[in-house]
Amino acid sequence: MLSRVADSLYWMSRYLERAEHTARVINIQLNLTLERGTESDDSDWARVLRSLRIELTEEEAARAHEMVQSLLHDGSNRVSIVACIAAARENARQVREQISSEMWEQLNRLFHSVRQAQTSGTWEARDFLQSVKEGAHLFQGITDSIMTHGAGWQFIQAGRYLERAVAVSALLGVHFREFLRPEQQEAERAYLEWIGLLRSCTAFEAYCKAYTADLKPDRIAEFLVLNPSFPHSIRFSVAALECAIKEIGGEVIGLRSSRIERIAGRLSATLGYGQMDEIMSGGIQVYLDGVLRQCAQMHSSLFQTFISYPIEAALQF
Repeated sequence: MLSRVADSLYWMSRYLERAEHTARVINIQLNLTLERGTESDDSDWARVLRSLRIELTEEEAARAHEMVQSLLHDGSNRVSIVACIAAARENARQVREQISSEMWEQLNRLFHSVRQAQTSGTWEARDFLQSVKEGAHLFQGITDSIMTHGAGWQFIQAGRYLERAVAVSALLGVHFREFLRPEQQEAERAYLEWIGLLRSCTAFEAYCKAYTADLKPDRIAEFLVLNPSFPHSIRFSVAALECAIKEIGGEVIGLRSSRIERIAGRLSATLGYGQMDEIMSGGIQVYLDGVLRQCAQMHSSLFQTFISYPIEAALQF
């Protein structure tokens, strides 16, 4: 597979996963506003922005609600939903011959729908965000059902699950920093926020089936970090990423793929043998920061191994 094709498929998948995650997190915050019975203030929205890996100055934090609005339709904001979907579509356009017509039609349909959408209130925003989630899910379903599960599909998987592992790690890190040990008067609000965290990871119903509705931070962390079978847990995402990397590396004979496979295998083993009591005692934020660092290493190594490698490395095989 040409490196430019792999690059486009990888980024197409990452951008679409990012748009879906952003839409879901913002939508849950709007729902929490209704459950609290009060409007979310700028501090709430600033936390949401930080959980989406958007760094804020003090001035920006003071107008966080306004900045969240730009995440919906502002095409000039490179992390906005519409900008991410536009970037996913552009990457798909560059490899149009490598994806199915159904995939292109769905992504193109989603792109035009978000460009034309305009929201004038909370309910319209919620409808818009729901349509983004459903459109992304439909694209992923079409991809998995129709596309040949070869190297191209594996790069799509790698992009999706690397983005998901990073997004969930960042979301958990911000949430546990603010709500792990709330003051007594904030306990009721914290309970709603824990529900919001689970819903932001599409995990509330799955968590209740595993632990009942008894929301305890260590159990929530265990479910979202170490659960091996829940699709939005960090462990599941890293395992799926490792599998994709191994499948891609199977087409590269020699040592060129060994480094990325070692990094992925090491992180997968760390999660597979992790114990939540040890993670919590050592500081879950420290642990999640380590996951983020290793995800960044996997991203860099994946590019150096399969996409932007020097020509001399290719000529060796």
